[in-house]
Amino acid sequence: MNKKVAFYTLGCKLNFSETSTIARGFLNEGFDRVDFSDQADIYVINTCSVTENADKRFKTIVKQAQKANSKAFIAAVGCYAQLKPEELADVHGVDLVLGATEKFKITDYINDLSKNDFGEVHSCEIEEADFYVGSYSIGDRTRAFLKVQDGCDYKCTYCTIPLARGISRSDTMGNVLKNAREIASQNIKEIVLTGVNIGDYGKGEFGNKKHEHTFLDLVSQLDKVEGIERLRISSIEPNLLKNETIELVAKSRAFVPHFHIPLQSGSNAILKRMKRRYLRELYVDRVAKIRELMPQACIGVDVIVGFPGESDAHFLETYHFLNALDVAYLHVFTYSERDRTEAVDMDGVVPKTVRRKRSKMLRGLSVKKRRAFYESQIGTSRTVLFEGENKDGYIHGFTENYVKVKTPWNPELVNTLQEVELTHIDDDGCMRFEFLNAKILVH
Repeated sequence: MNKKVAFYTLGCKLNFSETSTIARGFLNEGFDRVDFSDQADIYVINTCSVTENADKRFKTIVKQAQKANSKAFIAAVGCYAQLKPEELADVHGVDLVLGATEKFKITDYINDLSKNDFGEVHSCEIEEADFYVGSYSIGDRTRAFLKVQDGCDYKCTYCTIPLARGISRSDTMGNVLKNAREIASQNIKEIVLTGVNIGDYGKGEFGNKKHEHTFLDLVSQLDKVEGIERLRISSIEPNLLKNETIELVAKSRAFVPHFHIPLQSGSNAILKRMKRRYLRELYVDRVAKIRELMPQACIGVDVIVGFPGESDAHFLETYHFLNALDVAYLHVFTYSERDRTEAVDMDGVVPKTVRRKRSKMLRGLSVKKRRAFYESQIGTSRTVLFEGENKDGYIHGFTENYVKVKTPWNPELVNTLQEVELTHIDDDGCMRFEFLNAKILVH
């Protein structure tokens, strides 16, 4: 009887794509994949270290695995495993910790699956993480996450990702296109491009530091791949989102009008302390260019509150900047101190109570922004890709411009694209609609 393996992913879309690739490695070795809540012989936890909460959640997930099977082998991989391997190895129940270069070779490290008295660590100096491993997710969701780039050469003062993932490096254009065709052959309708800093695509494509291709080259080629209905750019730095890319998306066959662009602060003084590579004026230009060419586009924003030195005046500058900006939603992060970053030694530490209050204010603004964006979409015709989960008797989906919709559960809708007219916003904030074609069997 085959051994069983289960996976839990913390963090970003990039982690999901890598978990899926690691899982395929286990299947090739004869393992059967089961849900994390089921009894498995080995549990693999792909960790994140962007926020404090991800660190804390790790211990909870280990306990979950032990509850399902107290004798199971537990392995930790990912960013937190690279940054603080000994800390993870000390967590009760953890048998194996693999750093950035080892995680894709996990099956090489697993022999008899017997429990270890102490967590065994195999990590590297991050300078050794200079090679590229392609990844994509299939079978986990309606959409596939396609990794095109890894690592980062930026030196943002709050960020540990370069320490956890190494230098910026890219998949080859040929391999990205091959993976995209493989995904398309699996009847997956949407691909989300992912990476640490995808706008830097092309650097390190063949192991050298120069750009062989640009991000614009990449999206131009992907747009021509047959069988992909939708392509979505996950998150791209404002200084790397060029006008030519925005223009291509506006005319594209497959790229959808949805951009997620990190801002981090609406105060130029704070942006400089963060060592971001732009000022807020550039951000305004990017939003204006998108609105000019794609008035219905959805624009999402990352923002950090409570960064060292952020005064009340700086925060209000950010609040008013975002309030005036024509965007659809905010992802709000409360600054948390991370070891080995520049920011951890900065003066002007913001009390945690103040950080929480500011976070709450921006989350409230995000709710208003999303509501206003959804209201602007009422009466418009859109295409919805429906997901595969029955949630309390409803099926959900997303329009091309990232409006979440719901309708009573109908399995025939799963993984289909349907033309709809958006009619009103439900009590839970999802949009309701009417079908624009008569082919759907509504039960």
